[in-house]
Amino acid sequence: MQRLWVTGYRSYELNVFNDHDPKITIIKYALKNYFISLLEEGQLDWIITGANLGVEQWAAEVGVELNKKYPVRTSMMIPYEEFANRWNENNQAKFINLREKVDFFASTSSTPYQGPLQLRNYQNFMIQHTDRALMIYDTDHPGKPKYDYNLIQKYQETKEYPLDLIDFYDLQDAAEEYQENHSKDDFLE
Repeated sequence: MQRLWVTGYRSYELNVFNDHDPKITIIKYALKNYFISLLEEGQLDWIITGANLGVEQWAAEVGVELNKKYPVRTSMMIPYEEFANRWNENNQAKFINLREKVDFFASTSSTPYQGPLQLRNYQNFMIQHTDRALMIYDTDHPGKPKYDYNLIQKYQETKEYPLDLIDFYDLQDAAEEYQENHSKDDFLE
């Protein structure tokens, strides 16, 4: 079984403040291409991600969409109960809707937020229950994902654990490819 941990930037770290930002389309396009390449090689059974607004939720959305065509399941994990309670109504509604669509949802802690130990336990759970990781992350722009990146780097010192990064250059390439592919389609219509 191939289980992939997907994480990366929060939406605000990418200056994405609404659901119609074109950056979302490009990030989902890059994620979809990555997932499909693993699926076609028979190297992906589970997409396992968190519920943070941004890359994690977009990855879950892509996983749910791909499940219609590919034998892949999506899991969304949270580090503590009542994870989204402080979000605005719109973001809470998106969270609840996505939670209902994924194949598996759980919390690594049975209590609401009590401290950073819950976040470390969540990270340890994610790395110990996956076979590899994908991060949308650029080491020149650390942000919140640096904690996951540093954990994975340390874990790799003692365990075989592949990590793939999609950085800002890769996203630029994806944007150009997306534009090229879609402008051809638009021209033909």
